[in-house]
Amino acid sequence: MQNPSLELQIQSLPDGPGVYQYYDKEDKILYVGKAKNLKKRVSSYFNKVHDTAKTNVLVKKIVNIKHIVVPTESDALLLENNLIKKLQPRYNVLLRDDKTYPWLCIKKEPFPRVFSTRRMIKDGSEYFGPYTSFKTVWTILDLIKELYPLRTCNYDLNEKNIANHKFKVCLEYHIGNCKGPCEGFESKENYDEQVNAIRQILKGNFKESLKDFKKKMTEYAANMQFEEAQKIKEKIEVLENYQSRSTIINPKITNIDVFSIVSDEGAAYVNFLQIAHGSIIRSHTLEIKKKLDETDEELLELAIVELRERFHLLSKEIIVPFAVVVGENIKVTIPQLGDKKQILDLSERNAKFYRIEQLKQLQIVDPDRHTNRIMAQMQKDLRLSVEPRHIECFDNSNIQGTNPVAACVVFKDGKPSKKDYRHFNIKTVVGPDDFASMEEVVFRRYKRMLDENEPLPQLIIIDGGKGQLSSALKSIDALGLRGKIAIVGIAKRLEELYYPGDSAPLYLDKKSETLKVIQYLRNEAHRFGITFHRDKRSKSALNSSIESIPGIGEKTMLTLIQHFKSVKRLKLATENEISAVVGVSKAKKITDFYKTSNP
Repeated sequence: MQNPSLELQIQSLPDGPGVYQYYDKEDKILYVGKAKNLKKRVSSYFNKVHDTAKTNVLVKKIVNIKHIVVPTESDALLLENNLIKKLQPRYNVLLRDDKTYPWLCIKKEPFPRVFSTRRMIKDGSEYFGPYTSFKTVWTILDLIKELYPLRTCNYDLNEKNIANHKFKVCLEYHIGNCKGPCEGFESKENYDEQVNAIRQILKGNFKESLKDFKKKMTEYAANMQFEEAQKIKEKIEVLENYQSRSTIINPKITNIDVFSIVSDEGAAYVNFLQIAHGSIIRSHTLEIKKKLDETDEELLELAIVELRERFHLLSKEIIVPFAVVVGENIKVTIPQLGDKKQILDLSERNAKFYRIEQLKQLQIVDPDRHTNRIMAQMQKDLRLSVEPRHIECFDNSNIQGTNPVAACVVFKDGKPSKKDYRHFNIKTVVGPDDFASMEEVVFRRYKRMLDENEPLPQLIIIDGGKGQLSSALKSIDALGLRGKIAIVGIAKRLEELYYPGDSAPLYLDKKSETLKVIQYLRNEAHRFGITFHRDKRSKSALNSSIESIPGIGEKTMLTLIQHFKSVKRLKLATENEISAVVGVSKAKKITDFYKTSNP
C-alpha cells in the first residue's frame, strides 16, 4: 500500500467491533462491511493480493475509510445490513428480493374481519405474515371460512348501530357463511371466541381449536343433535387434514426459525423455514448476488438479519448449519442428528431446489451468463489458473487387441464442438498397449497444433487413472507444454480426478455441474472412439473378403453385404440369390470362389 493517507486511517482504527465504509476519489460509497476487530479486518484488504479480481479492483479504488464503532459483533451485523440497504454500495452483495408480500389481517374493530392485504396500517390491527405466496394465503383463508362463519362486510358494527337496526343481513347469512352479527343474531362473546381460535391457528397452534370442536361434537351427540354433530365432525376432519399436511416433525418443536445456504461462484441461496408446533408456517428462499469473494458464513449472517427484519421474526432460537453471529439473546443450534437435523436438511433441499430452478431459467433467458457461471465454477472446483473455455478429452479403444484407435473430443464453453473432434489410428505401438497409445496420440495432437499455430486448450482430460495420465505427461513434457496446459486424469470406477505429481485423487460432489461436464466429455470420447473402432473393424473384415475374390470390386461387395447382412450369409447364399442382386456373371465368380476356398 502506497497511499500515506490510507495507512494513517488504518492505523487510527480501533481494535473493537464496528462497521467500516470504503469511498472512492469522488466520495462515492464502494463497500460497507462489519468486523469483530476493525483494524485487523480493514488491514487484511491491503496487505495481500486477493484471489478475485473484483476485490483487487475494489482495493485500488479506495481513497477514504469511515467507520462506526458499536458495542458487539451482532450490533455491527445489524448496522451493516441497514447501511447496505440505505446506501446500496456497488461492491456489496445484492439481496435480490424487494417485492411486498401478503399479510393476513385481523382488523381492530367490533366483530373483526379476517382478510389478506399487502399494506400494514398501524391502527392496532393484528398482522400475521408476511407470506411468500398468495396460494398459501388463500389456502388458510379457505380453511378459516370452512371452520368459522365470519362477516365479510365493512359495516361499522358498534352497539348503537346494531341496536338501531341500521343494517340488514345479506346473502352470506342466508347461505350459512355468516351468523348475522349486523342484526344482533350473534353475540360479541361468541364471535370473539372464534377470532381467538383463528388467531391460534395463524400462530400454528391447532390444539385448542381441535379440543373445542371435539367438545362441541360430544355435546351435540349427547343431546341427540346428530346433524349438528356431523357438521362439527366435518370441521374437525378439515382441520386435522390441514394440520397433517402442515406438521412435518415433532409437534413440541415450536417458535424456531431454520436457515440454510447453498452457493456457487455467482450467487448464494438462503432458505428460511418458520416452525411453530411442528409445522412449517412460512418458507422463503432469498437469492444473494455475490460481488466479492464472500464466504457462506458472511452471507448467511447477512441473510438472517435481513429475513428476521423483513418477516418480523421474534423467535429466540434458530437452527443453522454452522456457527453464526446474529444477536445477543438468540440461541444458535447446529444439530447433528434428530428432529432438528431433519428440519435443517429439509431447508437445505429447498435451497438446492430453488437454485436448480433459477439456473434452469437462467439457461433459457441468459445462456451466456449461464455459461460464464459454469466456467467460473469449473475453474474453482478443478483448481485451475484460468477458466477452461477449451477442453479436450482423450480415450483409447481396442477390443481384444485388434484395430487400436484413439479419440479426441473438444468442448468449447462447456458444449461439444464436433467439427473439432479427431480420430487417431495408432501407428507406433504394436499390440494392446493403452499407455504407449496415449503417449503417441497426445504427442501427435499437440505437435500438430503447435506446428500450425492453433490455440491450445486450457484443460486436457485423460480417460484413465494415474498410468494413462503419466503416459500423456511424457508427451506434454517432450513438447515443453508442462505448466502451459492443465491436465487431469479421470478414473472410470469412482470418478477420481488425478493431478500430475499428486498421489491423492480429488473427489467432486456427485451432483456438481463440474463433474457432469467432465462425465459428458468422457462419455463423448468413449462413444466417438468406439464408433470409429467398430467402423474400422467392419471395414477390415469387408476388405479381407473383397481382396480374396478376383474380379469383384469393393462397391459390389458392399452391395452384397448390405443385402445379406454378413459375409457368412453371403457364403451360404445360392448363385440365383446372388445373381438377383449383382447379376449372373458376378454371382458365378463369387460362388466359384467360395466353392474353391471351402471345398
